[in-house]
Amino acid sequence: MFRLETEVDKARRDLLRRHLRETNTAASPVLRALRGTPHEREAPLHVWALDANGDLAGGLVGHTWTTWLHVTYLWVDGRHRGAGLGSRLLARAEHIARAERGCTASRLETWDFQAPAFYQRQGYDVVCVIPDYPPGITEYTLTKRLG
Repeated sequence: MFRLETEVDKARRDLLRRHLRETNTAASPVLRALRGTPHEREAPLHVWALDANGDLAGGLVGHTWTTWLHVTYLWVDGRHRGAGLGSRLLARAEHIARAERGCTASRLETWDFQAPAFYQRQGYDVVCVIPDYPPGITEYTLTKRLG
């Protein structure tokens, strides 16, 4: 017999994460080989664009893990869109991931009203489409090999 509980519990969350990590490491030679290496943990990667006044004009927030860059957020202020700033932010993050962290690929998620076409112009390929996530919106997962 089990009792199911639904409260948010950070200590149990952390314990669950440790158990899952141990299970995954035991099951996967690839994950086992990562243990104790610099690629074992996620490393934050942020790129910021500031205007002449020092105000935020755009930015990219992501992280690297193993040989992958994961772009979590990319935003450019509306006043600066269309000037190539988004492309520059993304290219800079990809360069750091490739040249300084040994990454060979990048991944990200975006919604249909955001920027799937922009990312495709940057060399990303759509690898997953999830309709109605959230309802009325389509989510895309895109990847790119970093050469």
